[in-house]
Amino acid sequence: MAKVKPLTAEELCSTCDPKSVPFNSTGDVKDVAPGVIGQERAVKSLDFGLGLMEDGYNIYVLGESGTGKTSIVKARLEEKAAAEHVPDDWCYVYNFSDPDRPNALSLPPGTGVVVKEDMNELVEKLRRDIPRVFESKDYEKHRDEIIEGQQERTKALFHKMEQKAQEKGFILKKSVSGLAVVPAKDGKPIGPQDYDAMPKAKKAEIEEESRRLQDRLNDVIREARGVEQEAKDRIIALDREVVQYVVNPLMNELLDKYKDFAKVVDYLNGVREDILRNIDDFRPKEEMPLPFGIKVPKTEPSFERYAVNLLVSNRDTRGAPVVVETNPTYYNLFGRVEHRVQYGVAVTDFTMIKAGSVHRANGGYLVIDAMDMLKNIFVYDALKRTIKNGEVGIEDVWEQYRLLSTSALKPAPIPVEVKVVIIGEPFLYYLLYNLDPEYRKLFKVKADFDNVMPRTVEHVAKYAHFMAAKCREKNLPPFDRSAVARVVDYGSRLAGDREKLSSRFGAVENLIIESGYWAGVEKSASVTSAHVDRAVREARYRNSKVEDKIREFIKEDTIMVSTDGAVAGQVNGIAVLDMGDYAFGKPSRITAMTFMGDEGLVSIEREVKMSGRIHNKAQMILSSFIGERFGRNFPLTLSASICFEQLYEEIEGDSATCAELYAIFSSLSGVPISQGIAVTGSMNQKGEVQPIGGINQKIEGFFDVCSAKGLTGRQGVIMPRRNVKNLMLKQEVIEAVEKGSFSIYPIEMVDEGLEILTATPVGERDTSGNFPDGTMNSLVEKRLKGLAKSFKEFGREKAKATEKSGKKEEGNKGN
Repeated sequence: MAKVKPLTAEELCSTCDPKSVPFNSTGDVKDVAPGVIGQERAVKSLDFGLGLMEDGYNIYVLGESGTGKTSIVKARLEEKAAAEHVPDDWCYVYNFSDPDRPNALSLPPGTGVVVKEDMNELVEKLRRDIPRVFESKDYEKHRDEIIEGQQERTKALFHKMEQKAQEKGFILKKSVSGLAVVPAKDGKPIGPQDYDAMPKAKKAEIEEESRRLQDRLNDVIREARGVEQEAKDRIIALDREVVQYVVNPLMNELLDKYKDFAKVVDYLNGVREDILRNIDDFRPKEEMPLPFGIKVPKTEPSFERYAVNLLVSNRDTRGAPVVVETNPTYYNLFGRVEHRVQYGVAVTDFTMIKAGSVHRANGGYLVIDAMDMLKNIFVYDALKRTIKNGEVGIEDVWEQYRLLSTSALKPAPIPVEVKVVIIGEPFLYYLLYNLDPEYRKLFKVKADFDNVMPRTVEHVAKYAHFMAAKCREKNLPPFDRSAVARVVDYGSRLAGDREKLSSRFGAVENLIIESGYWAGVEKSASVTSAHVDRAVREARYRNSKVEDKIREFIKEDTIMVSTDGAVAGQVNGIAVLDMGDYAFGKPSRITAMTFMGDEGLVSIEREVKMSGRIHNKAQMILSSFIGERFGRNFPLTLSASICFEQLYEEIEGDSATCAELYAIFSSLSGVPISQGIAVTGSMNQKGEVQPIGGINQKIEGFFDVCSAKGLTGRQGVIMPRRNVKNLMLKQEVIEAVEKGSFSIYPIEMVDEGLEILTATPVGERDTSGNFPDGTMNSLVEKRLKGLAKSFKEFGREKAKATEKSGKKEEGNKGN
């Protein structure tokens, strides 16, 4: 097997040549708009969804946070919306036939404001002019004539009735219950005693005549009421007639102005009829005097029913609306009916209906964050219902949960045509797609933003333009060539691949801002690579408290990790601890103990349920590999335990598979493992080393521990060769490799790492199927055979002892 050569310093990082930057500094860039960088697939999907206006082709934009999803979506939407027509205004007006169900009016953009102002002006004119009509002498003259005519006719009726009664010996007398006919003598009512003294015949005659006269009186009263009602009707007709002289010219002007809008015409006709039905509202009101000089203020009638509630105005809108709802609660999206408290009671009317984002986005585009949408109750179901039905209604969503039902407005629903764009994390997209069948029908377009892009000349140039744009936007000093190149390298480090650049522009922007800050602290006119490096170091220092504490514990041997010497059955593995805002490599001691038994490979973490499924799978791969290599000619009777020492949290992943195998082989062979070399890498059943994640953090984590405890020149890390392209190590590691004080070994097969750790050849089977003496495989196989033989002999002796004990018991029973 060929000896593995450690990587050179040049292989540990790919740096951008400052000379490749096409300008001296970002200040020289004229056109700083970089456009969309590295998201061709997502942008093409987004354009497809925006261009296709069929039902159900709404868009879900998914991708990691910081990849520029929201800014790109907004820019594309605003660009497309600018070329589209402006949607209509929407108003709510009073429904004169059903006041609890206000009507919705659609008007050309900008017309809603005009209608609202026209109606306000109409009410003001009516309130000013109608009282003048009622105060005019001509009106009072006609009204007095009607009243006087009614009074004269009424007086004549009662006078005639009174004469007839007197002729019959009766008079009309007022009582609590009204007018009554009573017998009289000499024009005065007959007293009870006089009446009782009359003969019965006379009494009967009086009573009969009294009934006839009372019936006649009732007829007269009814006739008088008819005359009174006739007078009232004539007054009402007079009022309507004189009010129409004011109303008709004003209304005709509006009807002519809005004759092309049938619903507006119907509404105006309803307004006119309501005004004529409620003329008294426009009459001047007087204060009501009370005793002791107290005056009750006159009650002003409400004219709000003639107002126009301008729900959505697009007068100042250019193109289709683009609405980004940052707080998608139910009422913020779908509108609400507000209330005001009067005398301790909550009241409302159609003027208190407020629009939601769906109303404002009608005819355009609505952008919502997926997580915010799902966190707010009722929103997701209501949004789906709105898309399916093509209309949005404003309702009290909590009404169905109240014990007592309260009367509320039920505004007419408004037709909507809106393209919904949801922005969220990938897991939410797949959660909705797999669990909600309706989602698949309503959101058919997926715009998937990648977190990396190829490190091409074009993308590097766009990176540079992005920096220039941010410098101008944030008023930062210009970045020189070296600084631009260093930010590009940082992009590859974020991507975890020297052939890629990160699309997490939020993190790149943070580095740009922080680099500009440190340049300002040093009073530099431009940002150099030194400022970028300082920004990276300072950010790492601010977030690395936990890492520093762990390294301190390792240095003082509280956490036991050896970086020198050699120990059998013990190896250093490396894990990555991700705190969310910061990830770092943490070395761990892995030990293996092998002994006689038939339990096979036992992971202590798995037994106590401190390991995940991927880690458990890796344990089974180890068993398969060992069985295939050594269990061809004899049964493996092995008990081996593997443990991550001082591990107090759950372990997951398969990147320690190689290290665990080395610990087992070392324990079986007795050959010690170098403690200055840590191992990371997974393996398959054929012994091929597979790539793992977090390679830069792992190498740097072990390097920092070695530096803290002292570099000896014999330290390093064994890593998968397939991860070499992911290396973007920090400068301290590169310098140590150049000096020969630290080494990084890339391996393709697991046996290569074993030779590095033990300085012992692994050995391959010869034609007779045997491993060469003195090799690792030979030593391991010899130990395994010895364990198998010992186990077999132990089993045989145990069986003899059991048989002998059984015979002895039978003999005792016979005695």
